[in-house]
Amino acid sequence: MKLTNQSNTPLSHEVIETAKSLRTLYFTRAAFSIIWVLLVATVAKTDAIAATILFIIYPAWDALATFFDIKANPGATNKTPQYVNMAISIITTIVVIFVIQKGIPEALITFGVWALLTGLIQLILGLRRRKQMGGQWPMILSGGQSMLAGGSFIYMAHAPNQGITTLAGYAAFGAFYFLLSAFRLGKTIKNNAVTA
Repeated sequence: MKLTNQSNTPLSHEVIETAKSLRTLYFTRAAFSIIWVLLVATVAKTDAIAATILFIIYPAWDALATFFDIKANPGATNKTPQYVNMAISIITTIVVIFVIQKGIPEALITFGVWALLTGLIQLILGLRRRKQMGGQWPMILSGGQSMLAGGSFIYMAHAPNQGITTLAGYAAFGAFYFLLSAFRLGKTIKNNAVTA
């Protein structure tokens, strides 16, 4: 069974350039997530201020990364999902700044809602880009998993011993999926790097 809808027809120059930009962005997003997980594991458990900062910068980074995702796409492409995603991440960042003062459960619920909504958008974008350039099945899986993780954050928010480390697995899986997508797009680019 084929994992992409690509034919043997070479992709346009514009699509290849978009794939290159997305590959770079995916590698960058993976690196950020890995560093974030390492900081959570080494600093956040013992430093409340560091944990608070890490809670806040995760959705803020997602908003910035979505901005770069928008820039990576050609002018004619419908960017509504990315703009919605960016708005959701900005709102989430602001909400986390306020709710973290009330406690971890409120922050986890906020993260859960954010993960649900952005996961849905990632799923939609992955399905759309799969038809255009392939190499998106990791993003499709990641979007679905993000929605499931969001539901679990909301469900477990008030359970004992829940904290920022609850989000580390989510971020680690995100890094894994971004790396897979970057490598898949690299294959797409290589297979279409024919005549200029």
